[in-house]
Amino acid sequence: MKMSVGAGLKVAFRPWVEGREHVPSQGPAILASNHLSFSDSFFLPAVLDRKVTFIAKAEYFTTPGVKGRLTAAFFKGVGQLPVDRSGARGAGEAAIASGIQVLEGGELFGIYPEGTRSPDGRLYRGKPGGLARVALATGAPVIPVAMINTEKIQPPGKVMPKLLRPGIRFGKPLDFSRYQGMEGDRFILRSITDEVMYAIMKLSGQEYVDIYATAAKRQIEDAAKAQAEVERAEKAERRSWERAEQDRLEERAARKRETPPA
Repeated sequence: MKMSVGAGLKVAFRPWVEGREHVPSQGPAILASNHLSFSDSFFLPAVLDRKVTFIAKAEYFTTPGVKGRLTAAFFKGVGQLPVDRSGARGAGEAAIASGIQVLEGGELFGIYPEGTRSPDGRLYRGKPGGLARVALATGAPVIPVAMINTEKIQPPGKVMPKLLRPGIRFGKPLDFSRYQGMEGDRFILRSITDEVMYAIMKLSGQEYVDIYATAAKRQIEDAAKAQAEVERAEKAERRSWERAEQDRLEERAARKRETPPA
């Protein structure tokens, strides 16, 4: 995949990279990145010589038919790891277990602390638990990563990407060994997550919003629905006025026809 998809991405989009020396040539490490586009999971591994494993919903790997098999083969090839979200605690526990397994194998594990793509290009609050628990359980260093301009290449909902040049900026590894054995403390998990998000913010230059991206998406969706309701109401009112005006014109015309000439 690095020789085909990765090479193709580098030739077509010419991504620029800073701080690649912060990624170790061997041994486990966590790449904690902002998340602007679906293409982030392809551009990030493409600029590294090592394999980077991300997690993906299991449905990508279990869809039947020829298309399903091709999709599964593609996602496996680009380092995606299936996570079953049907358990009692959903994807969270499955993602943590998968991340620990990858790191214990001495590999690179990629994770998006925001939990989902940014709805508007800003950086949102990191979700505590996943990233912090994996880091404390394995002792692996956390390398903050900033994806830059990938949302312009493939905006949400768009299939065909634009040929623009993205950037990938790697920060210095963060060591959280001082918190070893404290993974049960929610304040420690929050502190670790916030430290990583601050490092990502400094690298990316994004505006930081202290709410979760999932909440922001709901707000945006609710605002869009409210606006649509207002527009429908205005349209209905306009139609009602137009019908009333048409009725007045027809009534006036009828009265003129009924009035005999002097």
